Amino acid sequence: MASRFFFLLRTNAINKPSKALIPTLPNPIFSIFSSQLSTSFLVTKTPKKLRKKRKKKDSPRTKRVQTQPNLIPHLERIVERDALFRFINKTKQFLSAQPEHVLRLDDAGKLHRELGFPRGRNVTRFILRHPLLLQTYRHTDGKMWLGFTDLMENLLMEEQAIMDSMEQDRVAKVRKLLMMTSQKRVPLSKIHHCRTVFGIPDDFRDRVKKYPNYFRVVDGGGGKRVLELVNWDPLLAVSAIEREFVVDEDGAKRKFRFPVKYGRDLGLELEDTRKLNLLNTLPLVSPYSDGSKLDVWTIEAEKFRVGVVHEFLSLTLEKKASIHHLVEFKEEFCLTKHTYHMLLKQPRAFYLAGTEMNWVVFLKDAYDESGNLVDKDPQVMFNEKLFKYAQMQEMETGSEAEIEMQ
Repeated sequence: MASRFFFLLRTNAINKPSKALIPTLPNPIFSIFSSQLSTSFLVTKTPKKLRKKRKKKDSPRTKRVQTQPNLIPHLERIVERDALFRFINKTKQFLSAQPEHVLRLDDAGKLHRELGFPRGRNVTRFILRHPLLLQTYRHTDGKMWLGFTDLMENLLMEEQAIMDSMEQDRVAKVRKLLMMTSQKRVPLSKIHHCRTVFGIPDDFRDRVKKYPNYFRVVDGGGGKRVLELVNWDPLLAVSAIEREFVVDEDGAKRKFRFPVKYGRDLGLELEDTRKLNLLNTLPLVSPYSDGSKLDVWTIEAEKFRVGVVHEFLSLTLEKKASIHHLVEFKEEFCLTKHTYHMLLKQPRAFYLAGTEMNWVVFLKDAYDESGNLVDKDPQVMFNEKLFKYAQMQEMETGSEAEIEMQ
């Protein structure tokens, strides 16, 4: 037993290394803080207030379609003008359809969509912006009511006279619209929704009965009334581009561009490229042809859709339309969801203003350098006068407004 214990002690003595053979290692904790090359005491994390903020992506609701140098300020201002006078336009339309042209003020505060003011806002603030056109008064029932001023009533009679005098022109516009559709029929509700764009009177649904040789109202199912074309008129089936081609052939050729895709190996010069693109651009497809028979993704179908939008805009009062007006006729005109990008590829003919989600398309040739329409419809001149009165806060002595009142 004693010998075995002695053997274990001897063995441990042999296996135990000597302190002299073990290298002395520095204390790891001590070396981290005492080394001259250490930078751990520095702040390696950037403070929140000094961090570079990431730029948020622009929302299609606020991102503008055009940027410099393509921006056309006077066309952009027209879009801003329409937004500024949206309340007076919508209120005029809604009150004109009410008995005696009046509405309780309490009810008006709930009709933000019908009257064109933001939800949750006080309608009285918007009424006070147009004192020459709108007024509030207390009725015998003790309630506050909203109505037109005498000047506004006179303006409405003037507008009605314009509608009556331009009735034949509006009938021709509706006939051309029907001729551009694939089925030669459009729900009356869609025409009514876009009536102000074309200058169509509010009672057009009743006036169509006077023209049985042109229109027929049929039941479209689900309570919808559909307006159908009775007779095709070849004299009306001539687009604005075709009429312009006769007067200015070179200008009409330069208006649209459908480039040919080719490889760089061809080594074409600029003039050769222009001639090649011109061969692909012409001939254009008439907007009065049947677009439903064309293959959607062919160049002919795109030419047709471009021609339809151009002809649609040429029928409007101000040669412009918003995305909402074009979407109304998407099925009838065989348009696709790529209409926005299609129009951007034709900057010589169209100008898109506003934001990517709520854009307005203009015919560029219809406006001069100052942003004025080259040819003004009587309804357009009336609207300009209405907007002038809408900005006035008081009656000026000897002004046209005072004459209107008298």
